[in-house]
Amino acid sequence: MKLRLPEKVKYIIERLEEHGFEAFAVGGCVRDSILARDPKDWDITTSARPEQVKGLFRRTVDTGLKHGTVTVLLGDDQYEVTTYRIDGAYEDGRHPLTVTYTANLADDLLRRDFTINAMAYNDRCGLVDMHGGMADLQRKVIRCVGLADERFDEDALRIMRAVRFSAQLNFTIEEDTRRSVASHAQNLKKISAERIQMEIVKLLTSPHPEKWADLYELGITAIILPEFDRCMETPQETPHHWYNVGEHTLLVLGAVSDNKVLRLAALLHDIGKPEVRFHDSLGRDHFKGHDRKGAEMARDIMRRLKFDNDTTDKVVQLVLYHDYRPLPEPAAVRRAVYKIGKELFPLYLELQWADYHAQSLYKREEKKERILAVSRIYEEILREDDCLSLKDLKMNGNDLLAMGIRGKEIGAILDAALSEVLDDPDRNEREWLLAFAKKWHEDILSDSEGS
Repeated sequence: MKLRLPEKVKYIIERLEEHGFEAFAVGGCVRDSILARDPKDWDITTSARPEQVKGLFRRTVDTGLKHGTVTVLLGDDQYEVTTYRIDGAYEDGRHPLTVTYTANLADDLLRRDFTINAMAYNDRCGLVDMHGGMADLQRKVIRCVGLADERFDEDALRIMRAVRFSAQLNFTIEEDTRRSVASHAQNLKKISAERIQMEIVKLLTSPHPEKWADLYELGITAIILPEFDRCMETPQETPHHWYNVGEHTLLVLGAVSDNKVLRLAALLHDIGKPEVRFHDSLGRDHFKGHDRKGAEMARDIMRRLKFDNDTTDKVVQLVLYHDYRPLPEPAAVRRAVYKIGKELFPLYLELQWADYHAQSLYKREEKKERILAVSRIYEEILREDDCLSLKDLKMNGNDLLAMGIRGKEIGAILDAALSEVLDDPDRNEREWLLAFAKKWHEDILSDSEGS
């Protein structure tokens, strides 16, 4: 099999070979090349020791000398070059305590996680596949190299990587590997929240986020997101739904685009329902306040998983307003855009559309028409370039300062002026706004003198 290597990768391999060393592209880049996918990174494995690699290239960075890795810089690109190694004991469930360099490629491939990631390639030797990686690619399965129990004992993060790869590639997890994933799920308690978060995002933004169901079935969400397990156990005895909360969530996940914030919001949009569920005497469920409770829980979850503040705030905002239903009228839609945020409003509409499609047929046409009408009005508002926020207002705090207005009154006037403009965009004219501000200020002064 002939794979096309980037010129800089070929240069690194050939330079190492010219000096008597072996060198191969290895891992995910080989897998993706075989699958005709564009590799994001190219990793190289070699028989050369780190100091020998550093001696052959002008610009290098000591990114992982403890584990035999040197980063070679070529122009604006960087490539990790790692010495063949045998890993010692994994005492923390994530990293080997020691590594031993070896001159044997077979030793290095044996330590890798899954067969599809344990293939190496160079133009001289072609594909080196000692563990059936090519056959597993053809069968579309995720299978551990060697004994699955050993691989997951070594590195617990591989438990999540198995499901993540199945979602990215739409593969199934081989039965022995799947059994071992389930039996080792508790080991994820050893993994940092940051690493768990990275795997969650990669899975959710994959082409098959509905594979999140595997995390539940294998006992992984019980460790990383127990709130989701409660969703899978919470029925929705209401005309609006056919599925329980978790099943509904999985359908919504699969119906939104692969924007990170949107997929996270889809995962968490109904996370508050188990907490507020009320089952009435007629046998019907009610979830009043699940949006507010869900937003509160979403913030706690995002913080627990060490998400950045910007992502957290956006996800929480979408969870809070996912069930908000403005009237299909221009003023109401403008106010909704202001409330939810101009940047987030398209994601809000997409989340509502997916939420609607994952519900029952009850009042289906009515719901559909409202969402479509709001979407049409929103598009018209954008075409008209209506004022939707304080920064769009043709008056600002400096104008008010020039009028002698000070303190909290500035914010109050700006908010009141924006409220007027959201109702009637034609009022977003400087002359009208300044007159409005002047009258507001004079009324305040009059009231204070009268008191």
